[in-house]
Amino acid sequence: MARGKDKNKEQEQNKGATESMRLDKYLKVSRIIKRRTVAGEACDGGRVLINGNEGKPGAQIKVGDKLEVHFGARRMVYEVVTLSEHVLKSDANGMYRLISDGTDEQ
Repeated sequence: MARGKDKNKEQEQNKGATESMRLDKYLKVSRIIKRRTVAGEACDGGRVLINGNEGKPGAQIKVGDKLEVHFGARRMVYEVVTLSEHVLKSDANGMYRLISDGTDEQ
């Protein structure tokens, strides 16, 4: 019986984890961009790149991808660390690693 409980606990922990995710949803869930519609508009406007290529809102991203997001004149580069359908606000910044925040550019 203990094995069944352990298996259920493991399934519950991985419930929100996924292999790939839509770009617009990832930007919203990770709170890089606060609203999914705004994330979609940023993608459609060419302000989001995935591994150097233009990212469309429905593009699938996976762990290890590099996201480049342009906020006005500022360029932020993130590495995708985890994917999850739902995450607490306090844990959202754990979904990515900030590579460049645009302050080191001329």
